[in-house]
This record gives sequence, C-alpha cells and structure tokens, in this order.
Amino acid sequence: MGQVLLQVTRLADTPTEAAARFYAEEVPRAQELLGGDETLDALAIVFPDGGKAHLAWQLAAVQSLARELAPVRVNGLAGGAPDAIDEAVEWLAHAPGVTGQVLTL
Repeated sequence: MGQVLLQVTRLADTPTEAAARFYAEEVPRAQELLGGDETLDALAIVFPDGGKAHLAWQLAAVQSLARELAPVRVNGLAGGAPDAIDEAVEWLAHAPGVTGQVLTL
C-alpha cells in the first residue's frame, strides 16, 4: 500500500480564515490526490508552522478527514525542518495503527 503527501504551502493569519481556506482549497486537492486509487492507504498533510493558535483547527480537520476517508489513514504534520518532515512522513507510512493525529515537529 502507499501514502500520498499533501503539502499546504501557506496559512492565513487567523485560525478561522486558515481553516476556511483549508476546507475550500486543500480538501479538494486531497480528494484529487487520492482519486479512488485503491493502492493508497494513507494521506499525510504537511502544514506550515502556524504556532499553537492553528493546532486546534488542524487537529479537527485531520480527525474529520480520517473519519470521512476511512479506511485511508489521515495524519498531519505541523511545522518542522525538511529533514524532520521527511522522517515523520516515512515513519507514518509504516505506522498502520496511526490515524487522525497531528504531529508537531
């Protein structure tokens, strides 16, 4: 099975606006990336560092998507250096029991 990566490139300043943009722009991208490909069993969403103010909506979004897209696993990564992100993405690809989580890096 495989994992697909959704890289969120920017966040709005306020959590409410960032969440609205995520649902309007990024969720359709996630659905397109998965595209009914039955060989994909995981989606990793990489959020840019937005600080603690953004973590609540990010977790809620990831948990909601995990429920909607099951059995596809959905997890998020918040912030972090490129090497840390790469390592976390690799770890998530081999962690079949982990879904609906946001890891802060």
